[in-house]
Amino acid sequence: MASSYFNSALIIAFFVVFLLLISTAAAAPANSNTLFSGGQLIRKKKTAQLGRSLNKPSNKTIQSPDGDIIDCIPSHLQPAFDHPKLMGQAPLEPPERPKGHAFSGETAPEVQTWRRGGEECPEGTIAVRRTMERDILRAKSIQSFGMKKAVARRRDSTGSGHEHAIGYANGDYYGAKASFSVWAPSVATPSELSLSQIWVISGSFGADLNTIEAGWQVNPELYGDSSPRFFTYWTSDSYQETGCYNLLCSGFVQTTNKIAMGAAISPTSVYGREQFDITLLVWKDPKHGHWWLEFGSGLLIGYWPSSLFSHLAWRGTMIQFGGEIFNARTSSFHTSTQMGSGRFAGEEFRRAAYFRNLQVVDSGNSLIPLSNIRVLADHPTCYDIRAGVNVEWGNYFYYGGPGRNVHCP
Repeated sequence: MASSYFNSALIIAFFVVFLLLISTAAAAPANSNTLFSGGQLIRKKKTAQLGRSLNKPSNKTIQSPDGDIIDCIPSHLQPAFDHPKLMGQAPLEPPERPKGHAFSGETAPEVQTWRRGGEECPEGTIAVRRTMERDILRAKSIQSFGMKKAVARRRDSTGSGHEHAIGYANGDYYGAKASFSVWAPSVATPSELSLSQIWVISGSFGADLNTIEAGWQVNPELYGDSSPRFFTYWTSDSYQETGCYNLLCSGFVQTTNKIAMGAAISPTSVYGREQFDITLLVWKDPKHGHWWLEFGSGLLIGYWPSSLFSHLAWRGTMIQFGGEIFNARTSSFHTSTQMGSGRFAGEEFRRAAYFRNLQVVDSGNSLIPLSNIRVLADHPTCYDIRAGVNVEWGNYFYYGGPGRNVHCP
């Protein structure tokens, strides 16, 4: 008798729950689930399309110890030649180096994690970090993938969240060169970043700003980790519609099979101990007018075609060296994202990050010391900079900081 009563109660309870579920579903908008899944499907479809356009057919694939996949793509199939102004072209031959450049021949520095196993891409190909679906999905939108976060329209404005500690000079320039230390600064949130780079700039800090940029960055949203990675960037309209990091849009023409843009740099500097730096040279080929990038003392990475630009089709009018962070916080306190080593400039060698041997290329295609350097820190209590000059390092500066601290609340 008790068992029969118990079973009847279970059946009644089941039907009550069933009726509640039906009424809840009926009360919801009829197309809510359809719209949600439809939006997901559209984003997934667009993500797959973008991945296919970026990941070209490869001759060889290399698995990096850090999880990256490096594809060896035939040079003429790279994303650059999808650009309307570059279609049908092939990579150019190496240009004339600037006079006074200590060229020691093309080297193969093993400064990236994917090279540690001794593998490299075959001649005739370029080394490209494969874009994964998860990389694209981390971006705020598919349209913004590979592009810089909103940047201030004026150099002296930090309202966009970008903060700098830089050395800079105004004039007519056709290139820049420096050696600068590589660190792994702590980034407070995945939506923030920390970088060190060289800028070649022309135009106003408005809608027509042209920039060429190269260096290293920690950018978890873009790469999915906190490793310092070699990168390039360009824009011809103040970061609005044109340009991107690395090869994540058509534009930059890569020529090397030994360095992969966006791949991790290894080793890095250690506080109080060994220091590791990289040397980059950007210069305008006087014959064809393209802007070339060299790594170390002879390894050509590739070039930015002059047709990508308006003002930089002729020359640069400002050179900048230094660090930048993106502060995504909207609360009352400052981010703790570090710049450089995370230490202030006053701690100097083996503790603070540095740029040394600052040089520029003049109108005669000669490398000369940068003599009229000025320094600027947007928030000196958060990140600062100190310049100097000596025989060994020429013009140099230390820079960086911890971000939030007792003087930078």
